[in-house]
Amino acid sequence: MTIAKPDFIEGIAKGMAVLESFDTERQRLNATQAAERAGLTRAAARRHLLTLAHLGYLDTDGSSFWMSPKVLRFSGSYLASSRLPRALQPTLNRLAALTQQSFSAVVLDGEEAVIIARSMSFDAPTRVLAYGLHLGARLPAHATSTGRMLLAAMPSAELAQWLKGRTLARLTPHTVTQTSVLRQRLAQVRKDDHCIANEEHELGVQALAVPLRDMRGRTVAALNVVLSGAHRSDDALRRDVLPLLYDAAREVRALL
Repeated sequence: MTIAKPDFIEGIAKGMAVLESFDTERQRLNATQAAERAGLTRAAARRHLLTLAHLGYLDTDGSSFWMSPKVLRFSGSYLASSRLPRALQPTLNRLAALTQQSFSAVVLDGEEAVIIARSMSFDAPTRVLAYGLHLGARLPAHATSTGRMLLAAMPSAELAQWLKGRTLARLTPHTVTQTSVLRQRLAQVRKDDHCIANEEHELGVQALAVPLRDMRGRTVAALNVVLSGAHRSDDALRRDVLPLLYDAAREVRALL
């Protein structure tokens, strides 16, 4: 969304930039680190950190700052009020009960794929992934099945802008880090209408994703299953799992 310059409140933007400086790589920041991440002077970053701590969104020991549970108010409000997670959750639960596997619904936010609905079978072996698969988890779009599915659905001009000058982080030896190669992979995903990611996000983990489209044909999210343990061939995934995902996508289409 674009707004007129007089309507833009720079103080709020700077405060949000400081808040967004915290992530899975940096759970604790001092004023210098926050300034570097938010693109502010140290003095400005310090004032924002102190204000956020005063409001209860950060905790501090006097030098370092970290997020407090109060920030969950934002995600809790979104999950409680947004129609998309609530519409998808029953389908995710059914898939998990049927297959004893883990399923997620994901949307794209900038360079990251964000989990907005999640189901995990209680009978499946639990496994802690390095980047986490909890609600609200933000995963690198270029290395995940859902992220690629959503990137492939972008208009060509928008995708070109997304790729322009972007550095693709290497997460495993299998991660695609060249934009030219990623562009080719996305073209294939667009043609296949599904995406398989083999150990690009984390070793030992495979994922298969399909688009979730509304009645007008717009891709509004992606649905995937994440599999760990014994490696499965791409053909086996397409034969045994892909039909379930396609059926689920058709099932929820009228709800999106």
